[in-house]
Amino acid sequence: MQINKYYISAFSSFFIWGFFSLALKPLHEYPSLDILFYRVFYGTVLLLAINLFFRKEKLKSDLRVFNDLEKKVKFKTFFLTVLGGFLLIFNWFLFIYAVNHVSLKSASFAYLICPILTTILAFFILKEKLSQWQWFSVVLCLISCGILSYGDLTGLFYSLVIAFTFALYLVSQRKNNQFDRFVVLTVQLVIASLVILPFFPFYRGETPAEPLFYILLIVIVVLFTIIPLFLNLYALKGMNSSAVGILMYTNPLINFLLAIFYFHEEINQAQIISYSLILISVIVFNEKHFFKSKKIK
Repeated sequence: MQINKYYISAFSSFFIWGFFSLALKPLHEYPSLDILFYRVFYGTVLLLAINLFFRKEKLKSDLRVFNDLEKKVKFKTFFLTVLGGFLLIFNWFLFIYAVNHVSLKSASFAYLICPILTTILAFFILKEKLSQWQWFSVVLCLISCGILSYGDLTGLFYSLVIAFTFALYLVSQRKNNQFDRFVVLTVQLVIASLVILPFFPFYRGETPAEPLFYILLIVIVVLFTIIPLFLNLYALKGMNSSAVGILMYTNPLINFLLAIFYFHEEINQAQIISYSLILISVIVFNEKHFFKSKKIK
């Protein structure tokens, strides 16, 4: 695989996300909705400020491009951008809830199966082809999910939904690449803010008083939201689904290692077997990348 700016962007985004739990776990006493509210609102304000004060020309340029689009293309762009905002907000809430109230392993497992779900969706939506080996890896993944469901049905449910929403986000945004990625991300966060704003007065908890909450929130917004999302959207401009799939496994691998060695979560035999099958399916799914050099020799 050629290492270029898109490769580096994708790897960096998933590597950063792998350590998200370090900032999220200390906030486990706060309601998941409160963390989501403040994350989205703070992120939206920061992105709007950056674009309005430092990137006005880029905003005007993208607006001119949008106005010049055909009506059909304009509607498609609008739909994909709005869909991305909805998928982000739903995925974030489930991830925060899973890390703080289910288990870190369930969140980790979600991003282990996410690349395969991404490719399945790309097969049906984007008409990308799958090889026999890739279909076999999908079967291994399904067997792994079946094994895991015996020991943790709730965790499996959250893993699948988290993986599906993020996979759908990636597939949908691959077709939404006509505009500056930073502008697209800003619009999607504005949409996400508008979606949750009506719920804020009714579902928010008490206003946090501890400085640690706001310090960690700034870290989450800047380091674990804006930077990796921008890098991920940028990488989608120049990478195919297989390449993204390989790099996406950086995230759950770091999550899983943190869960065992840092947070000391217990792991049972079923989980060991499931993760082992997933790792095998990863190798099988991407065999043309892992064994390409040997075949050339």
